Amino acid sequence: MIGAIDIGGTKIAVGVVDGEGKVLARMQAPTDPNRYADAIELIARMLRETAAQSGTELSGIGIGSTGPVDPMRGEFGDVDFLPGWRGKSPVKDLAQIFNLRVALENDGDAAALAEAGWGAGRNRSRLIYVTVGTGIGGGMVFDGKLYRGVDGAHPEVGHHVVDPAGPECSCGFRGCWESLAAGPAMVAWLEAHAPAGYLRRDGITAKKICELAQQGDELALQAVEHESYYLGLGLANLINLFTPDAIVLGGSVMKSAPLFLGRIREVIRKGCRFVPAEKTEITLASLGDDTNLIGAARVWHYRFG
Repeated sequence: MIGAIDIGGTKIAVGVVDGEGKVLARMQAPTDPNRYADAIELIARMLRETAAQSGTELSGIGIGSTGPVDPMRGEFGDVDFLPGWRGKSPVKDLAQIFNLRVALENDGDAAALAEAGWGAGRNRSRLIYVTVGTGIGGGMVFDGKLYRGVDGAHPEVGHHVVDPAGPECSCGFRGCWESLAAGPAMVAWLEAHAPAGYLRRDGITAKKICELAQQGDELALQAVEHESYYLGLGLANLINLFTPDAIVLGGSVMKSAPLFLGRIREVIRKGCRFVPAEKTEITLASLGDDTNLIGAARVWHYRFG
């Protein structure tokens, strides 16, 4: 039984996950971006409470976290929105509290491990997981191994450039994939193209745009077309570069996947003529809203199991 911790910019989820990837108990609380020590105490308390709820004893602790993180040292890097966490080591601190082995990975890598081990990517030799929501991230599992770059770095798939004339991104470039195809990009496109009399502009979200498109709203359908095209471009780039067996799509935007998948596949067919793109399956994540918690548990199994 693994204590699983999903650390995000706004919330921390904690749970207990069994050896088959089933979440037995879970809790969550807001993330305090400044008081790391208080957050560790809160996490420890939630771990004890969820273990008690599930009637189990923990065998280890796995963490999937927004990044950047250093998985080998178990430390946070220069996380803009968690300033009090920079350079801190939840691996060391939780290991001291519980006297258990603890492992940490970027949350995109954790979700990739979850889908590769217990989800839609099971038994696939070359898997890429992509999450599309507020941002675009993901991870790669090749021949059962998590792909790491130089110095153990996590590849930022959301920040490869698809249109150098596109909008600015905090990564330093214009027109990276995230700036054109994440949920906020769809909102920005609709707001920029909505006529003055468009009554549905106020409080518009990516989720609302998808709902309006399903109802036949013409502007929302155009926003979905724009989103689908750029999602397809980015996925085509990944296929041309890595020719994986499968790409698993998750995240909040992909909850409306039927709106996007047809156009995505059309773009891939057009732009991947020199690789066997038809053999790369584009499929949806299968582990649901607990993917990140399940991924955190899978991090422990990957490192120690």
